[in-house]
Amino acid sequence: MRVEREGAVAVVTVDRPEKLNALNARVQEEIAEVFAEVLPGEVRAAVITGAGERAFVAGADVEGMQELDAIGIREFGRLGTRMMEAVQGAPFPVIAAINGYALGGGLELALACDVRIAAANARLGFPEVTLGIMPGAGGTQRLPRIVGSGVARELIFTGRMVSAQEVKEIGLVNRVVGEGEALEAAREMARRMAENAPLALKGAKIALNTAEELGLASGIEREGDLFALLFTTEDAREGMAAFAERRKPEFKGR
Repeated sequence: MRVEREGAVAVVTVDRPEKLNALNARVQEEIAEVFAEVLPGEVRAAVITGAGERAFVAGADVEGMQELDAIGIREFGRLGTRMMEAVQGAPFPVIAAINGYALGGGLELALACDVRIAAANARLGFPEVTLGIMPGAGGTQRLPRIVGSGVARELIFTGRMVSAQEVKEIGLVNRVVGEGEALEAAREMARRMAENAPLALKGAKIALNTAEELGLASGIEREGDLFALLFTTEDAREGMAAFAERRKPEFKGR
């Protein structure tokens, strides 16, 4: 795995092109560590992608999984869950730049991101049922929240791959760009996000994640608390002063 810094933006690349960037235990551990421990406090937005143009992440490393017993595969699944939670819980926006295949665990990783940008050659899906298994790192939980229960059930029960155009139509990705353009489009969006106040981005992400976990009334209450808390920050004072003075704000993360 590679991590590159571009100012306040980080680009995280799963670098196993010979395996179509498949997820093994080591890669999952590294991604979890990067998003939970390395990047927080250092960046304001991040992009995650796969090396080459053939695959974002083509799924879990099936060859390695075949060697595991039931206890081993349960631990492998827990490791995948920790990775997804680290990405979703990162205190900054995370954008998936989907180039080529995003299948199984790869699609689960994309679903854990805040925004998904797909190249025209992207192919997404959950083929687990064709292998005698099922999604095991959040796919059955996150997919219905994004595309709705009926569509999620169809995709998971059939195991079919879906084109970039179709996943845009069902709301699974935010944007489709030309082949080879997903990473730069994601970088540009991340740069735009990173121009904003980091504490505001963190608060907004906490509130958005809360919306998926709590009822409407509890979520609105949490949003109100975060909204009020942000008003006490230096960044809020700077942002409103810059607006009144018609200049670009200089956010410090305080």
